[in-house]
Amino acid sequence: MTTLHQEHAAHDHTHGPACGHTEVPHGDHVDYAHDGHLHRTHDGHYDECEPSAHIAHEGHEHRHGDGCGHPAVAHGDHTDYVHDGHRHAEHDGHWDDH
Repeated sequence: MTTLHQEHAAHDHTHGPACGHTEVPHGDHVDYAHDGHLHRTHDGHYDECEPSAHIAHEGHEHRHGDGCGHPAVAHGDHTDYVHDGHRHAEHDGHWDDH
């Protein structure tokens, strides 16, 4: 899975462990869920950190939803769930890795 380097312009908020936004582990960095998308710190600015490919999470039998115990993160027109160091989103009868 790759991500595009798209700078999030005019971002005055500083993300960090106490900023109030959900932290989402993502590979070698942490994203912050903010305004329906994800930001990551990069070279003194913030980048949008979105997947560029559709990757199904195979063998995922847990059903995410209200009260499932995993943090819910608003993401565009759906909800992702932070689970095992990545985000899952329900899609066509399976779960995608985001």
